[in-house]
Amino acid sequence: MNRNTRLTRTFIGVMVLAAITGTTYAGLASHTLHASYALALLALAATTSRMKIKLPGIDGNMSVNLPFLLLAVVNLSALEAVAIATISTTVQCWPKLDQKFKPEQMLFNISMMAFATSMANLIWNASWLGKGVWASEPLTLASSTAAFFLGQTAPVAGIIKLAEGAAMRRIWLSIVQLSFPYYVLSAGMTSMVNLVSHHFGWHAALVSLKQERATASSTLATMKFTDGGVAA
Repeated sequence: MNRNTRLTRTFIGVMVLAAITGTTYAGLASHTLHASYALALLALAATTSRMKIKLPGIDGNMSVNLPFLLLAVVNLSALEAVAIATISTTVQCWPKLDQKFKPEQMLFNISMMAFATSMANLIWNASWLGKGVWASEPLTLASSTAAFFLGQTAPVAGIIKLAEGAAMRRIWLSIVQLSFPYYVLSAGMTSMVNLVSHHFGWHAALVSLKQERATASSTLATMKFTDGGVAA
């Protein structure tokens, strides 16, 4: 076993520990379960998880189910949000029949998503953030999206650096340049869907999200859709 392989496995182990710790802490500070809404978001997130945007220049891609994951973060308990993120990630990364199953890659992807989701949920439900006179729902949503963004992109850049030996800063900046607009767009979609949900209920909100995703798809038309998960 070479040094890069040992470092990569150690990094994956750290991500697993961070995911367990973050999920446990967020779960203890979480709110009431919403089973029906959670099941609906799970079905939508899992269904759309196989649609992915290829990130040119790096060995990886990004799923288009981000709006559903953000909705889970801001509307559900931490345990529900993490469950939706990890199950949809499993569906996303599950290999085709002619592909080899890579347990370390799967473990990293699931752990990374659990960690990012729990951190975003912690920010959304942070009492100190909500009590500030300057605080507002859009600002809290932006902070949660930023936590989700960093919780995903930083570990991915780290694992690619260890696996390929490339400069982490260059890798991370490449990921940021390519994916940041989609996170901003998804946060905006989440804000609008939440507004609809407050007035007409979550059923109407999910219908409106379907229409918004059609608009988002045209915005992302220049990006290539493919199958597969983030390479570890």
